[in-house]
Amino acid sequence: MDYEISGNGEGSLKELVYEPAERLKTLFEKWNARFVAFLEVAELEMIDIHDSDADIHLVKNQIRDFYRKGFELGLHLHPQWYGGRYENGKWLLDYSEYNLCTLPRTRIDQIAERSISYFREILGVEDFTPFSFRAGNWLFKPTQPAAGVLVERGIKVDSSVFKGGLRHQHRLDYRRALKSGNFWAFSDHVDVPDPDGSLLEIPIHTQMVPFWKMIKPKRINAQHIGMGGGQSWRDKLPRLLDFLRFWHPLKLDFCCMTIKELTDMVDAAIKKDQQNPTSFWPVVAIGHTKELVDFETVDAFLSYLKDNGIAITTLEVAGKKARQP
Repeated sequence: MDYEISGNGEGSLKELVYEPAERLKTLFEKWNARFVAFLEVAELEMIDIHDSDADIHLVKNQIRDFYRKGFELGLHLHPQWYGGRYENGKWLLDYSEYNLCTLPRTRIDQIAERSISYFREILGVEDFTPFSFRAGNWLFKPTQPAAGVLVERGIKVDSSVFKGGLRHQHRLDYRRALKSGNFWAFSDHVDVPDPDGSLLEIPIHTQMVPFWKMIKPKRINAQHIGMGGGQSWRDKLPRLLDFLRFWHPLKLDFCCMTIKELTDMVDAAIKKDQQNPTSFWPVVAIGHTKELVDFETVDAFLSYLKDNGIAITTLEVAGKKARQP
């Protein structure tokens, strides 16, 4: 779960982060399960510094509670926050730093150092290091030098890739990852396996579907909420170009899908897994606090997983198992 407000800086921490995350935590505890909260640390630090949302204290207390109760805390970064300004009650973000991976290595290193330091400050744990990472807007290309910086900081697993993904505006192309396995080590390219790579990729689960299956009311509504308002046609045009192809990657998204869509996708994965039942296959679902409103579906999905004997785990547990010989 990406733990963040809207992408343009709009929205309340209490409504878009704290309250949905608290309800999700309660559901997972009911099923004796844990999730990964990918904290957008740059956003939280800047809100904290500028005191732009009085409920930042609720969020920080919640993060500490997650840590105490065994939920995994991953690092998630939208670096445009660090150069942002808070003026007249609105955030003006620095979109020249939108993609962490296109920045100079020295700047990437500064951002990684700053974000992990703030992480440790929130938790009051001076040696805390997040095990997992997810890039803002899934942008983990070009992979180096960012991957090298993360390795130096002690991060072990990335979960930014969604197989078949394409974003023209940011030159993101994860289509060749369709040929990769369930997970893989990588070095120079996040979507190309390298047995000697220091980072492990455990991708967000996708299924390639015809374009019309992407046009569902629940998905469109959730994504509209997540983006925030005010997008011009110039902003929307590159995204429309992404859809000018027949097949698209449908993410296993528990905020945007109905219970039937979720279970159908996992049923397909189970059927595929039965062809090679001895292989390890961590299936990553995704969601965003800012898009999470349908808790009945999440509860039903957790029930379905339990009934089907599918363990619910964290990336740290899955990553350590994937590295075993």
